[in-house]
Amino acid sequence: MPTSSNTRSETDSNEVCPICGGVGYLRRDLPVGHPDFGKLTPCICKQNETNRAAREKLYRMSNLEAFKEMTFNSFSVQGRLGLADEQIRSLQYALSQAQQFAGSPRGWLVLMGSYGCGKTHLAAAVANTCVEFGMNTIFLTVPDLLDWLRFSYDAPDTTFEERFDELRNAGLLVLDDLGAQNSTKWAGEKLFQIVDYRYARKLPTVVTTNLDLEDLDDRIRSRLQDPDLVTRVRITAPDYRSPVKDKRDPLLYQLQLLSDRSFGNFSLREPEGLSPEIQLNLEKVFRLAQEFAEHPRGWLVMTGTYGCGKTHLAAAIGNYRKGMGDDPIFVVVPDLLDHLRATFSPSSTTSYDDLFNRVRSAPILILDDLGTQSATPWAREKLYQIFNERYNAKLPTVITMSSNIEDLDARIRSRMLDSRLCTIFEILAPSYRSGSVKPFRKGKR
Repeated sequence: MPTSSNTRSETDSNEVCPICGGVGYLRRDLPVGHPDFGKLTPCICKQNETNRAAREKLYRMSNLEAFKEMTFNSFSVQGRLGLADEQIRSLQYALSQAQQFAGSPRGWLVLMGSYGCGKTHLAAAVANTCVEFGMNTIFLTVPDLLDWLRFSYDAPDTTFEERFDELRNAGLLVLDDLGAQNSTKWAGEKLFQIVDYRYARKLPTVVTTNLDLEDLDDRIRSRLQDPDLVTRVRITAPDYRSPVKDKRDPLLYQLQLLSDRSFGNFSLREPEGLSPEIQLNLEKVFRLAQEFAEHPRGWLVMTGTYGCGKTHLAAAIGNYRKGMGDDPIFVVVPDLLDHLRATFSPSSTTSYDDLFNRVRSAPILILDDLGTQSATPWAREKLYQIFNERYNAKLPTVITMSSNIEDLDARIRSRMLDSRLCTIFEILAPSYRSGSVKPFRKGKR
């Protein structure tokens, strides 16, 4: 029977380990005189605990927090409506290649395709898999990578050289959205140095880009074209988020898709289906949205679970103001960031400055689904600039979010918490999709 030290450990299921009795260590049954006689040996439960802690540390270092739900299991191939057989085969091939690379990370994998086709999801799935296997992994969009390097010049806890070496020598480096960065001389040189260093040493690397290779820096393109090291996969599927086409205005098209959302067809639940508290809460936010639509002043923030009705009310405000002759902008925040990144493409017909200025100075702006997309430095900075401009100018703004306000950038959160300008309302109702709804009838308040 094993003896043990006083250190305690538990199994992954929080039950007492049947091998060591929950102690975490064993003494092997060895003859007296054996060099290991009397020495403690970690039990398998203790080894699992150590491995888990190591994986958690790797995960924190990987910058994957905003992409933790992007796994191979959550990647949809058949679930997209209207795809041609060729596009489905393209997704299946890309999924197969990404899984193969994740199973044995060697060489480079380059995923090419339009915004929203799934390449970032696959790249994140590779990174999440490698972290689970205990591989030192860093996942960064290229604009964030360059910001990460710039910030290191003033960072108190690291130097530029340390951070630069960390990127060059990572066990797996994922460069998402290559080509979206501002092509300054400094940015181009630093990016090339990272790429060239990893190319010369054949270090596992994943790259995603929406550009053709011909549009990339000549030196980087030559390395991505090496067939002995690089596997290139082009995804031909369209944007699964129904992206805005070139001829459509990216800041007006979303409201056109939601043109049927009005106060008249907003659904309130049957009184017997909700508690009186929740019923009153739902009717109150309905009145708040109506009042804002009639007299848009300050900021209205609606929070709540997915499907609780906040996007419907936000769109109803936009449609009401449009009917009054205004030109409100309604945009889903992740899509807004994609549209801004897309302007850096050489083939873009839209100016970044024009698009950005339209958003931050819009007479009425509706930002739908504010959340974890603000986790990266580039995204945080762009969103902060929008919020700060509108806060200082006191421009009418509607915001919906399902995440906790405490998780937002502190600079944005401080402006949203200013009660002189902003009204925050939490919708307590559960998802509309989980039960029956009843159309709102005039006079029922």
